[in-house]
Amino acid sequence: MCKARGLTGTQGVLIPASNVKHLMLRPDVVYAATQGQFHVYPIKDIAQGIALLTGIPAGEIDEHGAYPDGSIHALVMARLRDLTQKRIAFQHTETQKSVDLSSNKDPDAP
Repeated sequence: MCKARGLTGTQGVLIPASNVKHLMLRPDVVYAATQGQFHVYPIKDIAQGIALLTGIPAGEIDEHGAYPDGSIHALVMARLRDLTQKRIAFQHTETQKSVDLSSNKDPDAP
């Protein structure tokens, strides 16, 4: 049965909550679920899935366009800001090199 497939009790599946009423499982999967070896997690939205998979709340945006500190969405926004700043700095450096080259200056000269 399912035990032979290596179920440890940590496996499961996320499904849309609206699909629960239509869910059909093989008898061995139902048995594994009743034994705590397999889990079916109905979720209402992706934020709920993110929280379930990461153990960290996804976070809801507030009236100022910010997410709660420590939430997945806040971490993503911080990373995007960081990447944007790096891109701007890189672009500025490349533009400066181009200006230096066009004025016949050595961009690496002191």
